[in-house]
Amino acid sequence: MKLALILNAIVPAIGGVLIRGEKGTGKSTAVRALARLLPEHQVVEGCHYGCDPADVDNLCADCRLRLAEHGVLPVHTRRMRVVELPINASEDRVVGTIDIESALRSGARRFEPGVLADANRNILYVDEVNLLDDHLVDVLLDAAAMGVNLVEREGVSFAHPSRFILVGTMNPEEGELRPQLLDRFGLCVDVEGIRDPDQRVLIAERDADFKRGDHEFLNEFAAADHNLSRALAEAIGAVVGVKVTPGQTRLVSSICVEADVLGHRADVVIDRAMRALAAYRRHHTPTRE
Repeated sequence: MKLALILNAIVPAIGGVLIRGEKGTGKSTAVRALARLLPEHQVVEGCHYGCDPADVDNLCADCRLRLAEHGVLPVHTRRMRVVELPINASEDRVVGTIDIESALRSGARRFEPGVLADANRNILYVDEVNLLDDHLVDVLLDAAAMGVNLVEREGVSFAHPSRFILVGTMNPEEGELRPQLLDRFGLCVDVEGIRDPDQRVLIAERDADFKRGDHEFLNEFAAADHNLSRALAEAIGAVVGVKVTPGQTRLVSSICVEADVLGHRADVVIDRAMRALAAYRRHHTPTRE
């Protein structure tokens, strides 16, 4: 589970991760804890969508207008975030709303951004994703496929970039996931409760130390968090230099064929994941393992 989240942080194009498991196995805790480890990136200052100033082709309408008027965009750096999608969220809360009266009266399109705006260039986390309303599932699928959130109301439309890493958690006992949505997750991980009594005692003790605010405990793991965050940043910078040999590519394809995998998405995802893993382990090329 931890490794799947790390790989997606290094190479978002992997396509997210679905974490399946029974209640109380740390699924939500792991995803929320990821926020403090995520790297910083440059965004256009004042842009609600956090546009990438270097990616001119995918700027929002406001940033394109500012760039045309001034020739340059103000930039600042901020950390990637984990944006949560409430399970009971309305469609307007997810996609955003258009002020129809203002559009009809003055011709100006006033848009109130939703969750998909906040999620752009961040991680979109859906807890109990298998219980999400079918219509909202379709909205997520459309945005994930196009990288754009298109809102249409009464003949008025508004679009903005919405490229995110989709992370979902679910308990299979509460129902399965629609195949269309399952196919959108690059990786899938099953987690189980720990059966070793010693390990369970350690978990309980650490939970108590954390809630008590034990300084020695917090300092110990703060250092570990810092080291992991630095390793992530280094891997993100190094992944472009990872070389995959033709033999390794053929091995991946052979594995997919033997597994009777439909389509070619699995080949692509495995290629991206092994590049991310190699960079994380400071290798110049993936190894057999």
